[in-house]
Amino acid sequence: MRQNFTGRHMTGILVGGFAVVAGVNVLMASLAIRSFGGVVVQNSYVASQDFNRWLAEADREDALGWKATVSRAGDGRLEVVARSVPAGTSASVELRHPLGREDRHHWLLAPQGSGRYLSVDKVPDGRWLVRLTLRHGAKRMQLERPVG
Repeated sequence: MRQNFTGRHMTGILVGGFAVVAGVNVLMASLAIRSFGGVVVQNSYVASQDFNRWLAEADREDALGWKATVSRAGDGRLEVVARSVPAGTSASVELRHPLGREDRHHWLLAPQGSGRYLSVDKVPDGRWLVRLTLRHGAKRMQLERPVG
């Protein structure tokens, strides 16, 4: 025996369909909130006021001609190889987890000669964003690289 399609059937289909869509949206929003570890900028308007200053700093850094590579050495320590830097240049790094789940690490790297620097501690397992700062007197260069 065949049943007629009624308004109750249509109501059930509509309510069920919207419940699935709402449930997926709630799930995706909660996953996004739990996996994002920080704020890119506190106030986008204030950040926009600093944009030209940031560009000028980047131009000054480029004019220095300093180049650097950041990697994990074979023994697990952080290794920086800097080229075209003057003798006596210091190197420091800030390591932060891309999702903000781990504590940040601030290290002063030990010079090894010929523009090579090594961390004392090993880089924790996982992916990290490394913000390198090279300084020589008033001159400074920063770069950010992922290390996996």
